[in-house]
Amino acid sequence: MEVVVVHGGAWDVPEPLWEASLEGVKAAARRGHQVLRGGGSVVEAVEAAVVVLEDNPAFDAGTGSVLTLDGEVEMDALVMSGARLRAGAVAAIRSVANPVKVARLVLEKTPHVMLAGSGANQFAAAHGHPQVPPHTLVTPHARREWETFKKFSKSVDSLFNVLHVQQQRSGHDTVGCAALDSLGHTAAATSTGGITAKMPGRVGDTPVPGAGGYADDQVGAVSTTGHGEAILRVCLARHITATMATGVPVSASIESSLEHMAQRVAGCGGAVAVSREGEVGMAFSTPRMPWAYVKHRRLHYGIHPGQHVEEDL
Repeated sequence: MEVVVVHGGAWDVPEPLWEASLEGVKAAARRGHQVLRGGGSVVEAVEAAVVVLEDNPAFDAGTGSVLTLDGEVEMDALVMSGARLRAGAVAAIRSVANPVKVARLVLEKTPHVMLAGSGANQFAAAHGHPQVPPHTLVTPHARREWETFKKFSKSVDSLFNVLHVQQQRSGHDTVGCAALDSLGHTAAATSTGGITAKMPGRVGDTPVPGAGGYADDQVGAVSTTGHGEAILRVCLARHITATMATGVPVSASIESSLEHMAQRVAGCGGAVAVSREGEVGMAFSTPRMPWAYVKHRRLHYGIHPGQHVEEDL
């Protein structure tokens, strides 16, 4: 059985982005499935799906990434293979179009799990991923968000924590994919530009195995999204897979893990997952999360709570 499930981020997606977000996750799920049907590996499939999302300016990953407090783009990404629990990640990488591709190279070409900052950029260039002009990754929407924050912070920073307020207002639209191939192998990939006006050098959950994503052939694969600091503190992806391993259905495992995160650290978010048996699940504690998956040559997708649309490929 071949299954590819993707998400486009759990947050309060505004109505003007609903259609673009849904079309984006549908295209990504189809692309990942095409890779598997064409004989590609499950790692190749999750990478390919996330590249589609990184190249789509509707999402906060790759092109479309938000800006740091200093007006720069710093991105994080993770790829994990469930066969031997191997992972590759980059953190605070700049000026590359597809951080997920570099994360996969870390997995396959180094003995390390994560490279960060200038070291990640040097590694990317050495393996054929030269820097692109930073402005090519910045959309007008991301620039407006950053400018709004700068103006907003000047008016209220003497009253309360403006970064916290901004995090409640802006999107956390990390993208990700979890997949299962016909041999029973699993993989996960997650990518993000972070949160608007984050401190330079801030790294969230996305590149951390067990937080932003996790894959284990004995259980399944997960990609998470939401408030990075909260997800890091509860190791959300690992919490979900540990719950799945007890026999709890996939969606229920995500829901209970999100409830645990809410109770312990007051965080919200979402996740998609697939079990080793091919059971798919998704859940979110935010107003919306675009998601899509392909299974048995059928495309499933939704963005609102309770929404589930199904159609032939």
